[in-house]
Amino acid sequence: MDYTEDAVHRDIREAVRAMCRDFPDEYWMEHDTSHEFPWEFYAAVQKAGWLGLTIPEEYGGGGLGVTEAAIVEQEIAASGAGMGGCSAVHIGIFGYHPIIEHGSEELKRRFLPQAASGELHVSFAVTEPDAGTDTTNISTFARKVDGGYLVTGKKVWITKAQESQRMLLLCRTEPREAGARRTAGMTLLFAPIDREKVQIRPIPKMGRNAVDTNELFIDELFVPDSDVVGEPGNGFRTILGGLNAERVISANAALGIGKAALRRGTEYAKQREVFGRPIGMNQGISFQLAEAQIRLDAAEQVVQKAAWLVDRGLPCGREANAAKFLCAEAGFYAADVALQVHGGFGYGKEFHVERYFREARLMRIAPISQEMVLNYTAEHVLGLPRSY
Repeated sequence: MDYTEDAVHRDIREAVRAMCRDFPDEYWMEHDTSHEFPWEFYAAVQKAGWLGLTIPEEYGGGGLGVTEAAIVEQEIAASGAGMGGCSAVHIGIFGYHPIIEHGSEELKRRFLPQAASGELHVSFAVTEPDAGTDTTNISTFARKVDGGYLVTGKKVWITKAQESQRMLLLCRTEPREAGARRTAGMTLLFAPIDREKVQIRPIPKMGRNAVDTNELFIDELFVPDSDVVGEPGNGFRTILGGLNAERVISANAALGIGKAALRRGTEYAKQREVFGRPIGMNQGISFQLAEAQIRLDAAEQVVQKAAWLVDRGLPCGREANAAKFLCAEAGFYAADVALQVHGGFGYGKEFHVERYFREARLMRIAPISQEMVLNYTAEHVLGLPRSY
């Protein structure tokens, strides 16, 4: 890898930082408290052209890669927006990968220009109450009918469903049979969110409250054949290709939260005086902040390598999973340290680190848990027997 600063990447960082200055911590605290979607921020990202960043230019997008998308999300998170900011625009920046790679030309031309412009809001609907990370055990079923499918089932932890017009919906089109491949018989649909057929129920949660998370109850939703993404029955493989890239981008968001938290923790340690001196003079404080910086630096090296591999189409499962693990841990450690450095004030909302703490904690669970990363590494890197 060449560590010389890339001029395009520098320009992206500076442009995103400039945009985010209009949305200080107080903006995100207000939206976290009110549980209101950050429409003003979304409009700013839309106007700046960051939505559709990874969509090919022929469909109105930026034609850039995962590395650039990751830079945008890291800078959004690092501005103090955290996951409230990243989750509001994540799918618009990167989430159309299955359609780009596997969708028909007609499907691409029908929807990708709207996605690139920011007019189209989309959710990713895979997880189910009784399946969780065990994606092959989903039960939402799409029954074949003339001209398409009728879908019935339940989904859970669906981000931004209340604002979305469509969803990338993974469901079964064939029953799961004993002896068959676990991944067989699933199909990915770019389904309309018809409010007469899809009931959306918000989930109260610990953090990232500026962006809704929901349960979906789907009852006989019609999806035409033209909205199938990839081959029917091969939906699991259709979504699989984007998972490493998603882990890289999410890892960068976790890094960004950690950087925001460390910045606030360091500033407070310089300014707060106890017993006649800044608390940052005490090694009990300074060592924690220094360790947080080192952990963030180390995690960033791994995630940069993973992004480099993804953009070149090279094998990267090991690196992408390691990056997700390390960045989530480093980001949470930095948020925890920042809260501790603030003492009692850290537990209040005034200094914002409690929000960073809540959102950084999420990244140890999503988009995949730390335990599942360890499962992957044990099996696919160390060659140990599969444990699940």
